[in-house]
Amino acid sequence: MTADDLLARHRAVLPSWMTLYYAEPIELVSGQGRRVTDARGRTYLDFFGGVLTNSLGYDIAEVREAVQRQLATGIVHTSTLYLIRQQVELAEKVARLSGIPDARVFFTNSGSEANEAALLVATNHRRSHQILAVRNSYHGRTYATMGATGNRTWSPTSINPLQVAWLHSGDRLRGLLARLPEADRVDAAAEDLREVLATQTSGDVACLIAEPIQGVGGFVHGPDGLFAAWKKILDEHGILLISDEVQTGWGRTGEHFWGYQAHGVTPDLLTFAKGIGNGFALAGVVGRAEVLDSVSGISFSTFGGNPISTAAGNAVLDYLLAHDLQANAGRVGRILGDGLRAAVADLDRVGEVRGKGLMLGVEFVHPGTGAPDPALTTRIFEACREGGLLTGKGGLYGNVLRMGPPLTLTEEEAREGLAILVDAIRSGVAAAHP
Repeated sequence: MTADDLLARHRAVLPSWMTLYYAEPIELVSGQGRRVTDARGRTYLDFFGGVLTNSLGYDIAEVREAVQRQLATGIVHTSTLYLIRQQVELAEKVARLSGIPDARVFFTNSGSEANEAALLVATNHRRSHQILAVRNSYHGRTYATMGATGNRTWSPTSINPLQVAWLHSGDRLRGLLARLPEADRVDAAAEDLREVLATQTSGDVACLIAEPIQGVGGFVHGPDGLFAAWKKILDEHGILLISDEVQTGWGRTGEHFWGYQAHGVTPDLLTFAKGIGNGFALAGVVGRAEVLDSVSGISFSTFGGNPISTAAGNAVLDYLLAHDLQANAGRVGRILGDGLRAAVADLDRVGEVRGKGLMLGVEFVHPGTGAPDPALTTRIFEACREGGLLTGKGGLYGNVLRMGPPLTLTEEEAREGLAILVDAIRSGVAAAHP
């Protein structure tokens, strides 16, 4: 079967709104370490990791063996109506690492479901469907999470079960806060929150849901300390803080294990997904017992925290900690981030290189105006693939190159990928000039 045959079959049976990367979409058929091979035999260095999901990379023996041991028992699924040893063991680890006191954990299959569960918990706890969310955010594809997503491209319906009031994102490149000196932005964001509460709500708001670094939004993030300033005000009103750690969790930022820890504050609820399963469907929400137990009806997740996925999750988390991949993300991320900033400092079409650890974005703009340049971004995105490097693409205007490599990325691989990136960027920018 040729790749073209598979593409035609894909288009014949799958919805048109399921995006495929690249002008000539590729099928990945094998992987090892940080490299994948497509159906045509071309091998790539992977700097996107299945959208920041393959946190350890590919063909990791410890994960494979853990899953095989569980498979050998003959038990793939039982439902949570029965005790699941792997689930309990993983919940104990996640609760301990969460930083949330007296924590409870509820497992789901995806980040969307985790955020949906967190919103269910918060609205039950506060007996209100009013929430706060952040502009340019993304929280998932389920009904409530689409309503809390502040990115028009990813919000295909105006019908919303929640009443949402929106806060500024802290974008350094554009928007109201970008006009202010860096030192003034946290205070301005706090003032914005107070005004939103006073003018757009009736006073019984359930929660604020926010990403420490906005994933789909193009790795935009506010200044460190922003969550603490918000939470001080939220606590005055009894409003819960949900930290969406679907992309920032598990040490990816290099600085901390969770993105929220850069802000010197502990959230009431924390959601996780992606990297904990290294490709197996695994996600969840952590919260204080009094908050998580506030759901009054009976509920469970049929497949959430099943024996196979939690066997993988235990192996992934043990590997992350044993190999101190948070420190590696910081060290290797600096090679990439600092190298990129130095290499493109003279290019007026690069608006910003941003992010932390192994969560990096490059935003491309039109010179002079700073207007987004998605066409240039697409050319550079395609050039990276041609050079043997897989990256992501996103941002509110589709003009951000996104990189979230496996946390096991080596220094040598970082430099290899950096060289491909710089060549693609410089050649793309050169071609864009008259």
